[in-house]
This record gives sequence, C-alpha cells and structure tokens, in this order.
Amino acid sequence: PSTSLLRSLVAGGLAGTTVDVALFPMDTVKTRLQSPQGFRAAGGFTGMYRGLGAAAVGSAPGAALFFGVYEQMKPRSKQLQRSYGIFPENAAVSHMAAACLGEAAACLVRVPTEVLKSKMQTNAAGSQTLLSTLQLVLKEPPAASFVPFLGGLYRGYGITLMREVPFALIQFPIYERLKVEWSVQRKGGQPTSPIEGAACGSVGGAIAAACTTPLDVMKTRLMLGRDKHGIPYRHALDVVTRISAEEGTATFFHGIQPRVMWISIGGFVFFGAYEFYSSLLPPIL
Repeated sequence: PSTSLLRSLVAGGLAGTTVDVALFPMDTVKTRLQSPQGFRAAGGFTGMYRGLGAAAVGSAPGAALFFGVYEQMKPRSKQLQRSYGIFPENAAVSHMAAACLGEAAACLVRVPTEVLKSKMQTNAAGSQTLLSTLQLVLKEPPAASFVPFLGGLYRGYGITLMREVPFALIQFPIYERLKVEWSVQRKGGQPTSPIEGAACGSVGGAIAAACTTPLDVMKTRLMLGRDKHGIPYRHALDVVTRISAEEGTATFFHGIQPRVMWISIGGFVFFGAYEFYSSLLPPIL
C-alpha cells in the first residue's frame, strides 16, 4: 500500500534524526579510518561528536526527502513497470527504481552536510566550528558547475550518488522481500510489526554496506579533498589510481567493520523508527 507524502516526510525525518544522533560515534570512527592521514592523526577516539551539528541539520530533511520520494514513486514505478511489461510480476524492480530516485533527491541535502561533517570529524584545519567549516568549504574551488557559488559543498556528489544507488538497489529489495516473506510465512499474511520491519532493514543494510564500502572510501577521500601530503584529489578515477598505487587496494575496505556495524544497527533503528513513527502519526497525514 502507498503511504501519504506528508506521513513519509514526517516519519522519515524523525527516523533519520534518531539514527544520526544515536550512532554518530560509529560514523566518526569509520570516517577517521578512511581518512588519508590515518585514524590516529585524524583524531583517534577523541572528539567523537565533532560534526554532529552538521549531521543533525541535514539528517531530517535528507531522510524526509528520501522516504517522501520513495513511497510516492513505488506505485508509479509499478504502474510503469506493468504498462511496459518490464518484469511486471517482480516487485523488486519498482522498489529499486523508487529507491534510486529517492537517493538522488536525498543527496541534494545529504552531500553538503556530509562534506562539512567529514571535515569536522577528521579535524581539518579551520574546522573548529560548524560556521568556520562552512566558510572554509565555501572558499574552496567549485566542486560542480551547476552550483559554482557554493564552493566545495557539493564535492563528491557524483560518487555519493554512485555509492547510494547500488546501496539502495541492494538494500531495499531485500528489505521489502523479507517483510513479505515474514508476513506470509510467520504471520499468516498480517503486516509486519515495527520491530520485524526493523530487523528486515538491518539485514538489507548490513549486506549493502559491505558491498559498497570501496565506494564509501572514495566518497570520503573526495569530500576531504586532499591526500596526506596535501595534494588535491581531482576526481573519482584519480582517487582510485592514487590509492591503488600509494596505499594498496586493501585501503578500499578501510572502515568496513564500523560501517557494517553502524548501518546494520542504524538500519534496525532507522526502519524501526520509521515504521513506529508512521504508526503513531494521525490518519490525516
């Protein structure tokens, strides 16, 4: 069944904020493990909540945008799928299409906050406060031609989308399929509870997180902007070439343990919170 746009926006926003605030230290550990200067030089276990303000500002609108688009596009994608005969009986296709569109929309909010958060988490020069970090990033060379006045705020948008789309293609069909199977096999066709939906989201998230870790490393490096010698990264291919030559291919899996742990726990909290908030919201939404 389709969920109303307003209900999706409110429940998604609340769920996103819940996860980002609760699990922020795990994200900090992951980002520091992936940074070019190394975990200890990036701050180690000190200042684990640096950058929380940036994450908190973007989490609600980012998650709200994702779920707003995702829930509205699921029935439309299914309609197009049947109209054009594209695996008409396979629900995973419409789930994947809706999730991709949701991620593209969410990244418009998520990328600027990720750029600010990453710099603060790794103690980049000039990133003492959220305002000073914003001023620093705005002075950087434009990262995208369509937003030249925003400096480096959209640095890594392309690679973030390249990470989020495969992530969504893996996670959401698993999430939706597990909910259906759980409902049919264990509950006689009754809808899954928020806790059961959360467990399905957690499994999908853990698998997707492990598969997309190399893309996450590339995203972190591009957003930080420079390697440990201060030489700027030019684009995603430059990141791949330099990491492979200077640090070895194993570097692409740095941070996989905290990333999988953070996203599997986060998936449980996020989907559980989304289902819970959705069930609490009044029928008019």
